[in-house]
Amino acid sequence: MTSKQQPIFIDAEFDSGNIEVLKVEGAKARLSIRKDRQSDFFQWFHFRVAGAAGRKLELRITGLASSAYPDGWPGYRACVSEDRQYWGRAETEWDKDADGGTLTIRHTLEAAIAWFAYFAPYSMERHHELVTGAAQADGVSYRCLGHSHDGQPIDCLEMGEGETQVWLYARQHPGEVMAEWWMEGALDCLTDPADPVARVLRQKCRLHVVPNANPDGSRRGHLRTNAVGVNLNREWHEPTPERSPEVLAIRNAMDETGVHFAMDVHGDEAIAAVFLAGFEGIPNWTDAQGEGYQRYRAILARRSPDFQTKLGYAVATAGKANLSMSTNQLANRFAASHGCVSMTLEMPFKDNAELPDPAQGWSPERSRLLARDCLAALAQWLVTGE
Repeated sequence: MTSKQQPIFIDAEFDSGNIEVLKVEGAKARLSIRKDRQSDFFQWFHFRVAGAAGRKLELRITGLASSAYPDGWPGYRACVSEDRQYWGRAETEWDKDADGGTLTIRHTLEAAIAWFAYFAPYSMERHHELVTGAAQADGVSYRCLGHSHDGQPIDCLEMGEGETQVWLYARQHPGEVMAEWWMEGALDCLTDPADPVARVLRQKCRLHVVPNANPDGSRRGHLRTNAVGVNLNREWHEPTPERSPEVLAIRNAMDETGVHFAMDVHGDEAIAAVFLAGFEGIPNWTDAQGEGYQRYRAILARRSPDFQTKLGYAVATAGKANLSMSTNQLANRFAASHGCVSMTLEMPFKDNAELPDPAQGWSPERSRLLARDCLAALAQWLVTGE
């Protein structure tokens, strides 16, 4: 039997890995995604294929009609890398009727190994490098806010001498890894002494940056939950050490400082656009808060070609906001004391349909670039009042 006839090898027992191998035949495989622990959520995948240099792979991920967001599969293309640095997009086909909903990925390997993922992964090892590097920058202090169920630290980087309390936090939903790529771009900007955006923000603000609010889910290869199957962005009304120590640690720290401005960074499976979600419908709503949010959206729309305001989530009616979600909880919690303007930033798993990139779709590179635009918009928001 020649090497070309040998079956491929598929592995996922590594940081953020997730796939179950049902059958392998030559360069073809039938696969499924493992559910988040103690949860029915599943959509994130990340695995390695070896032993197929020069061969065309056909990888069928089955049972996806019951995944967390089946509307995310039409028009989606899987991420692939042969060097773990550059992530492109593979030929991908969705069939909702085949084998419980099947995503078929086809890719011809040039190297001996290829990596496939729902989005370009952001490992915990890279997270620690990000935190360590930022903590060494001038004027940056490190704070451990608490620990997760698995004992991992909830890392927070703080900087700036101003009075405006700004909180930036990401990866409550661990599979939304574009959020930490965004954080990398944000910290690159904020720790650059020559960057005028960073200089303005550090003069006017005290910034608190939590690059990864859910390290356990990140390492375990979860889509949406922590180590005990809890969706952290439904815990902000009453977090507990038993269910959501991550949220409890972050919210307690926010109570110590107060919050004037907050951005919770996420990714959306279905909508092929970058957009913001606000806090309409909170009980303590003030018109000043609403005007502040709308003004920030308008500034960001002028600054970033990747941002738009036409597509997004439905807006809650008066008094009907879900206070278990961080954006609503913070705007409501700090309305009277700080006039808090909070928001959720959503980036696509697919691409920006109005400004598509055929090679990469939405990517780590664009996530990092968007971060600086978001910070530049904040600087303008603070300085001009326009």
